Parts: sequence; structure tokens; C-alpha cells
Amino acid sequence: MQARYKIWLEEGEHIFGEGLFALLREIDRRGSINQAAQQMHMSYRQAWGRIKKAEERLGFRLLVTRIGGEAGGGAELTPEGRRLVENFHRFLEEVDRAIGEAFARNFGYPR
Repeated sequence: MQARYKIWLEEGEHIFGEGLFALLREIDRRGSINQAAQQMHMSYRQAWGRIKKAEERLGFRLLVTRIGGEAGGGAELTPEGRRLVENFHRFLEEVDRAIGEAFARNFGYPR
């Protein structure tokens, strides 16, 4: 038996969750929205739509993009985007630890 959970941030509506967190981490690794979207089995349009919707709801930009050309395009996290990703990562780790401890206390064995 194991405890399962899903974490997201909302303010009346969904703002940020594990899916967008994973997408932004993949963009940060690859420097490309398109490559990150392919890795996550989604279209570029779907990825870009999720990012733009989150930016509108958060009130700040998550990415800085560069148009393609000879040097190639790319994307990188803004300082605010990086801070959000890092804070959410730490938050997930803390929640996971707390849930694991509560599960062990209440059910007598680790998740």
C-alpha cells in the first residue's frame, strides 16, 4: 500500500502544478520549448499555451525566448520563473517528506 497525492497552486483557479513544473525544468535543461515539448510528448502549441496561461495568472513572465535563425532560437527561465521552479521543487520535497512520515506513523510502514 502507498499514499498517492497531487500538488498544485491555485488562487480561485489552477495556476501552477507538477505538469508545468516538469515542462519548465525540461525547458531549462534543453534551452528549447520545442525540444522540451517533444520530450514530454506534447505539441509545441500545447506547451506554449500552458506557459502563456500560467504567465497571465501569475502576473510575470516565466521565460525569455529568442527567435531562431543562424544561431538558432531558444528559451530560458526568467529570474522569477527560476525562483518559482526552485521554490516549488523545495515545496514538493517537504510535502513528500511530511506525507511519508505521516503515512509511516499511521500505517506502520514506509510509503
